[in-house]
Amino acid sequence: MQRKSFRRTGIQLLAVTAAAAVLPMAAPSTASADTTADLRVESYVLPAGAAKPSLEELRSAEGRERLRRTATAAEPGAVLAQETVGPAASSAPLSRRPSGSPPADATTRAQPRTALGPTATAPEPARTMTYDECVKGLGSDKKFYVKSRFAVCNGASFLQTWTRNGQPVGTSMFNVRAVGTIAKNSRTITFQYYFTDFATAGTTGASAMPITTKADIPQSWPSGARYTRGGTMPGTKTFTQLKALRTSKETVTAKPGQGSGSADLLFAVYEPAISYTPPAPWKLSGALGGKLFMLAPRWDAASYLANSTGGGTPAKKGAATFSYITPLTLSAKQGAEERAEAAHIRQAFLTPLDTKPYMSAKKVPGQTAKEPLHRTVSAARIDKNRAAAVKQCKRYWGANYTQGGTLECDEYPFASTYEGAAEPEFDADAKKFNFSAKPIAKDDNQAGGSILKSYYAKNRIIDGMDDGFIVKIVT
Repeated sequence: MQRKSFRRTGIQLLAVTAAAAVLPMAAPSTASADTTADLRVESYVLPAGAAKPSLEELRSAEGRERLRRTATAAEPGAVLAQETVGPAASSAPLSRRPSGSPPADATTRAQPRTALGPTATAPEPARTMTYDECVKGLGSDKKFYVKSRFAVCNGASFLQTWTRNGQPVGTSMFNVRAVGTIAKNSRTITFQYYFTDFATAGTTGASAMPITTKADIPQSWPSGARYTRGGTMPGTKTFTQLKALRTSKETVTAKPGQGSGSADLLFAVYEPAISYTPPAPWKLSGALGGKLFMLAPRWDAASYLANSTGGGTPAKKGAATFSYITPLTLSAKQGAEERAEAAHIRQAFLTPLDTKPYMSAKKVPGQTAKEPLHRTVSAARIDKNRAAAVKQCKRYWGANYTQGGTLECDEYPFASTYEGAAEPEFDADAKKFNFSAKPIAKDDNQAGGSILKSYYAKNRIIDGMDDGFIVKIVT
């Protein structure tokens, strides 16, 4: 094992056992001849990039106790990404740590102000991810990396300590990362698994240890959905065999017509799991299994999104995405087409009491995954939101606030969201005046609206509370 400094990090103790598959015994462990000693294996699951303790550090009582204490305090392994939205979000605990994400600058168009107004557009979301991107995105402490709603990954590091009569005599480890990607207008999700960084130190039985890789879809909304699964999952292989394999792939497809509502919505939880059993005479200590990490796929065939007819092939209509809250990124930089709108939203985020209409407890949503914005496709509600915002522009800047049509009334939250200016007309519990309205340059306002509209389309944002997004401002 490569020696690394052991830091106090979110490490979780989880002893896991393989499914009931039996492999031929590989070469016996170096301790197999010892029939009197108490030979045990303790298993730990760490974030994929976390520092690993050396065998020397584990040989001290302090090092072992620090590892166990840190493991006890860590969050459970069977968690969903913090940004999960929809029914899956309430099916399991959400991670306490935000997922890794691309830098905000990477999600802007970086285009000069050459074409104003309705020609502005949001960037195409990423639909591929390399192994190196996954490694970098997860870093040293994250369980998830959300590059986009069509390219996500998660992973874990599996560390085993091999003990004789309670004293560590060896260590072994390996990393597993799963990358999920979705092609444009496709109902098929591809999961690429990477098995890397196999290492041992001291006396172990690792080479003959059977490791089982599998993935379940334990929950669907609606229940009873059926999936077509392909690829070549490794099943059960020894430590040595899995090290040689390195990668495997699985595909998951859901046919249309199984979802709920007019949008044919189907939500699910996808659970990769790694389990193993040490070869005799080693015995496993602790719990007997557990889920490691979960992803949240979604399928739809909404009429207001792309491929709603399947190009004449009903079996292919709609598409898949991952049910995560991601940011709409707007730029307040000099020359950005939407600069004035971005600056207005930034003001609403940072100094809400300086915005109109006045409200002493104003705190606009859309800043964090815990308080996202939700899209509405109701023309009537959108019109009411706009009318409520225009009313405030006239109230504070007068009936001629447009200055001869050069300005428009910009509102945040957007008129096309449930949190728009007229929200209290539809929700008695909503706070009145918890929005900002302000006249801004017509071109900037129209550019911002065009970017938002294209963001909805390109990221398959659906109507209602089962989806959401946030806003990031680049300055």
